[in-house]
Amino acid sequence: MRERIIILGLFLVMVWPLETWAGSFGKDDPSGVPGQWYVGEDPAEIDDSKTPIVFIHGLNSSSATWWNENDMYETAYTNGYQTAFIDLYPDKNMWSNGEMLAEKLGEIYEHFGKKVVLAAHSKGGVDAQTALIYFDADEYVERMITLSSPHHGSELADLAHSEGASWLADIIGNKNEATQSLQTGYMAYFRDMTDREHGIENTPMYTFGGTGWGPMWGSLFWGGLYLSQYGSNDGAVTVSSSRLPYAEEIMIDDWTHYTIKEGNATFNLFQPYLQASSFSSNVQMESLSPHTAATFHSGGKFKRQKTETFHIEENVESVTIQWTSSSPTSDLTLFSPKGKQFDQFHTSRDQSSYFHGAYNHTMAIEKPLHGLWRIQAHTADTEAYLLNVHFQSDINENINLKVNGKNNPQVRLHTGKDTVENVRTTLTLGHESFKKPDKVKSSSRDMAADRTIFLKGLEQGLYNITAQVRGETQKGNKFNRSIVRTIYIDDKGNVYKR
Repeated sequence: MRERIIILGLFLVMVWPLETWAGSFGKDDPSGVPGQWYVGEDPAEIDDSKTPIVFIHGLNSSSATWWNENDMYETAYTNGYQTAFIDLYPDKNMWSNGEMLAEKLGEIYEHFGKKVVLAAHSKGGVDAQTALIYFDADEYVERMITLSSPHHGSELADLAHSEGASWLADIIGNKNEATQSLQTGYMAYFRDMTDREHGIENTPMYTFGGTGWGPMWGSLFWGGLYLSQYGSNDGAVTVSSSRLPYAEEIMIDDWTHYTIKEGNATFNLFQPYLQASSFSSNVQMESLSPHTAATFHSGGKFKRQKTETFHIEENVESVTIQWTSSSPTSDLTLFSPKGKQFDQFHTSRDQSSYFHGAYNHTMAIEKPLHGLWRIQAHTADTEAYLLNVHFQSDINENINLKVNGKNNPQVRLHTGKDTVENVRTTLTLGHESFKKPDKVKSSSRDMAADRTIFLKGLEQGLYNITAQVRGETQKGNKFNRSIVRTIYIDDKGNVYKR
């Protein structure tokens, strides 16, 4: 039996005012129960040439994202399209969601009596492609449009599972199958498998990407700042990750990860592609530029009081200090090397996909003094936290952690010898098993700059590599940086990385 909500009927027409926007589902919003799907109100005149649209949500979301504070549903209805919406698991990987979605797309196909177009936001695009390629849903789908989908993963997922940050992600409930599967190492494995599958181009795909972060100190600002060391991004996903070599890129614009799914932002741009009869790729997949080392992070749990320290080198244009916590009660004070106190932090609730529900306390300082800085936190109880410091500095481009090797991974920290010296790194390797995602084995070792470490005897699974880098500039001033990389090793010992 189809699982769908009863749409607007005579009773609701009588009790709801006439200005109620088209396509209301009724007196209650859908439940958000995974596997349930809903149909929107049919337009007054159904145009058989217009393919029904199925909207698919992303990470930590639900079907309501398409109409709550969003005009996408209303816009589709106004333009004469039949619509359907589905709730997937908000915290499971692409395999669980892909299998369920394929089954439900079969039911939706029978309901409309024709193929549909998929419009998927964020991780929904990865889930949808999994349904098409691995669970035979392509027989129900005419084409697919993805709105800032992390086709190659997200470095924020890498961070959420890294040494230091994983405490916080775990406490607030965002360290799960979904974020685990979106780490760039695992998505490199997924892309290698998927992009070689027979029939990958049977369903035309179209992509969008964004470059906006929203207002300063907003919910996506910190994510955008962190991701900026990996390229242009929308606060959650980089532009390069939103692309596929065989998909046609419709547009990149100043959308945030949230505004890109709003009807007034993108519907009129992808509408011409809903009935497209031809398909050709116009995306040139540029090679990834070397990542810069622009941040330092540290985290964990504490009770009542915690002090963290970090070094700022000379000639830093600005630093942005962010303390992300599991509770809103953090009382923070920042101390400069000369003892000057700063306590004017901007506090907001995090609405991003990877630290959703945490509290961000942020401050920016222009041309900070070089030397040892410290930040002191007080809270009434126990708290999990992540300190992240972002540096606008010339040395960022002179520090890079590279992972090479197709079978035996090799890790090497590259530095600009004419810029930094006396560089040492503490390398922490965390192994996550997909069979037991809550069990992480970790080990640490020190390494010198420009020396190679061979990671031998690694078993199958996902590995998160966190490098805590410390050193000095040519003038003898100390600096700190943190670098996170992930790799996946398959059952044959092959190494996958972005």
